[in-house]
Amino acid sequence: MFKKVINTKGFWKSVFALAIAFVVLFSLIKWAIEGFEIAYFTEQNPVLFFLTLFVAGFVYGFFVTFGKFRAKLKEKDSGQ
Repeated sequence: MFKKVINTKGFWKSVFALAIAFVVLFSLIKWAIEGFEIAYFTEQNPVLFFLTLFVAGFVYGFFVTFGKFRAKLKEKDSGQ
């Protein structure tokens, strides 16, 4: 089932779209909590900061998309 889900058309596109949305929303919310201070971005190692954000976004996007596509495939299989 795992291979079937990850090979479904549109799966990876959805993963990356959710990952980007996660990164943007998380950054904006966290920055707002910090009071919109530019130090939020400059006090940290920028490479590590953005790498961590993108990895977290990818993990989030993968799990959410996997669940969505798996449910859709199960529904499709049980309906036939």
